Amino acid sequence: MPVRTAVYEERLRVPWWWWPVAAALVATLGVAIGHPLGAAAGVVTSVLVFGLVAGLIAAYGTVRVAVESGMLVAGRARMPVSAVGRVDALDAADTRDLLGPHADPAAYVLSRPYVPTAVRVEVTDPADPTPYWLVTTRRPDELASALRTAAGV
Repeated sequence: MPVRTAVYEERLRVPWWWWPVAAALVATLGVAIGHPLGAAAGVVTSVLVFGLVAGLIAAYGTVRVAVESGMLVAGRARMPVSAVGRVDALDAADTRDLLGPHADPAAYVLSRPYVPTAVRVEVTDPADPTPYWLVTTRRPDELASALRTAAGV
């Protein structure tokens, strides 16, 4: 198996406070179930539901953004850096704008609501109908720089 060398790598993990909020909501459900049906039913419900919720939060918060082996990796999507055109690091206002009123429905978007900044990557491959990728990142300047260096633009 070839060794992957990442020029840039980031995991878009959920904020820490999602975990206690999820625990509080699940505990509330456990009390609501346990009150009429008994404490054992409430505890079993809490444990099972928290396991499910924890799995969902963990899966949602482990999406990976990387520049490695000549590819831009955004979640499950991959784009060769040879297809990278203009790269723009976006602040929170520009990111909201491209996620909202100025969004192109043909664009590829990897967005997490708890990450306010992003990078816009123009796609130059004429065979690809996607005009650009919008990828949220906590370090837009670093990701943009890594992409420019890897793509030679």
